[in-house]
Amino acid sequence: MTVISNSGRRLLICSCEGTMPLDADAIRRGCRGEVTAATQLCGAELGRFKAVAAEDGPLTVACTQQTALFSQVAAENNRANSIQFANIRETAGWSGDADRAGPKMAALLAAAAEVAAPAPMVQLESSGVILIYGRDEAAIEAGDLLREHLDVTVLIAPPAAIAPPRRADYPIAKGRITSVKGHLGAFELVVDDFAEAAPSSRRALTFGSSRNNARSTCDIVLDLSGGPALVPADLRDGYLRADPGSPAAILQAVLKARDLVGTFEKPRYITFDAGLCAHSRSKRTGCTRCLDSCPAGAITPAGNHVAIDADICAGCGQCATACPTGAASYALPAEDALVRKLRAMLLAYRQAGGERAVVLVHDESHGGPLIDALSRFGDGLPANVLPFAVNEVTQIGLESIIAAFAYGVSAVRFLLRAKPRHDVSGLTRTVALADPILAGLGFGPARLSVIATDDPDHLIEALRTAPADAPTPRPASFRTVGGKRDVLRFALAELHHAAPAPVDVIPLPEGAPFGAVKIDAAGCTLCLSCVSVCPTSALRDDPERPALRFVEDSCVQCGLCRATCPENVITLVPQIDFRASRAPTRVLKEEEPFCCIRCGKPFGVKSSIERVVAKLEGQHWMYSGSAQRLDAIKMCGDCRVGFVAEQGFESYGASGPTVRTTDDYLRDRNGKRDPDGRSN
Repeated sequence: MTVISNSGRRLLICSCEGTMPLDADAIRRGCRGEVTAATQLCGAELGRFKAVAAEDGPLTVACTQQTALFSQVAAENNRANSIQFANIRETAGWSGDADRAGPKMAALLAAAAEVAAPAPMVQLESSGVILIYGRDEAAIEAGDLLREHLDVTVLIAPPAAIAPPRRADYPIAKGRITSVKGHLGAFELVVDDFAEAAPSSRRALTFGSSRNNARSTCDIVLDLSGGPALVPADLRDGYLRADPGSPAAILQAVLKARDLVGTFEKPRYITFDAGLCAHSRSKRTGCTRCLDSCPAGAITPAGNHVAIDADICAGCGQCATACPTGAASYALPAEDALVRKLRAMLLAYRQAGGERAVVLVHDESHGGPLIDALSRFGDGLPANVLPFAVNEVTQIGLESIIAAFAYGVSAVRFLLRAKPRHDVSGLTRTVALADPILAGLGFGPARLSVIATDDPDHLIEALRTAPADAPTPRPASFRTVGGKRDVLRFALAELHHAAPAPVDVIPLPEGAPFGAVKIDAAGCTLCLSCVSVCPTSALRDDPERPALRFVEDSCVQCGLCRATCPENVITLVPQIDFRASRAPTRVLKEEEPFCCIRCGKPFGVKSSIERVVAKLEGQHWMYSGSAQRLDAIKMCGDCRVGFVAEQGFESYGASGPTVRTTDDYLRDRNGKRDPDGRSN
């Protein structure tokens, strides 16, 4: 055992019965704390674990296979602090590059030691009321399997020639579902052509009179119709779907449905601050990025902001990655915690002597088994490929990508299913946004890419052909703090400082969350409508004089200013200006104020007042007859009130209309009128 710092963290590493080499020196260089190496920590050397665990200090164990055993032993010894576990066997030690995997092991251990705060939870309640929606006898058979476990109703669409069951153990009806809302424990359905089965059905089920727009509620929906998914498949808790022609698939769905009774918890994946949302102002729509990216249908407009239904949210995280203001942020973990884990991993890798790191972002449900298969039946991951497990690959936002390159990564690869279970266009847009930033700062090509495969052999080939370009010559080591937007701003500044060929301005594709606002100054009247709707105060007025000012660092390109401008003189310019954080407020337009001709107080824009005077002079009855009447326009509100009273302004320019009664209208209808035009 060797103490290498005063951090107090203990690291237990094991060669798993000598099946992989351990580079203890590299681990010592990359990690802080006291390192203990073992050969069979879960068996013959379990006592060494007990001794270390009894000290109750920060502890990381390099084994995930025996997590249950180590946790049980720690609990029996009344250990209070939690233990972090890292997998260095399948991810590093069981590899053709195992002899060079010491820096990677150090990186994985350092990342595991970064513990994020747990995400808040939401509860779903299910009483076991299930609707089975099918097209043939398969729905009846599923009902028979579930009738003793759940409260079953079967809905057949279209009504096929189905033999009636011998016993009416549950309701059977026909109908076509036209709408489904809700989630596990709270589904709401609308059914057309609804009719209940007749109890007198003989050879085949017959049904009574039908009606449309029938409404029902249930806790679980089992869809055996064989048609399109009623809600986004695999993304809605409580909605199960199976091929009606596959008995195995039906049985699997039935077994899942049987267990959906009781109280269930799921993470509240998204933290939402409505005050930061740039969706709408003054009934004008601005940002719709989250609405466009949600595959689960969990986001809806709600006035000036959007609403995110945590019960429906499937946790893909694409709304958070798309949100330009940070109103929506991912909580499993939060963006700053994710970047801190990346930092720990990449700094330890570099300190341990690792070079040209490639970060492989993956989830545990899909990527984990592929990596395991590579280690057990193939050559394993290359020594420079650092697996980075997250809840959903699509949760990775621009701030994490930018920070990774600032910390010195050579490339980032995103591992997806060959057929993703939901739309991944959000990740595609994030990559498309990061690419020009990296290219503009002098990084080589192909630094970012997506690997969509279910084949371990395909995965390893894609990783072997990845370019091993040199990382930044000046890697950063900054610590992240604050919200998503703050993390992104700081990461961009650090990347600019560390870049091979830094430039000040980089053009970005349309929809980027950074940019400038340009106006046609000649057409702008300084009405300041844009200022009133700007959700981030990027556009500002001047309390001292008529002026429109702009802070580019605050602009998220939501488009509300453009949508609101009555003169249509605003243009959005997507770009990133690395000087914006240090630049002073820029004046887009400034004019001379107009001062009240009575009291001298400035109250408007000189050009606008002069334009109004020129338009009304000799053209409007209220200002005709006396040249002095035009002076009212040249006065502030306080002085104008007294002036109007002095001049005796009329409220109307003509006599009021003649009052007409019902009798007048009736006589008009009969065509009876006096010679003077009045009804008689």
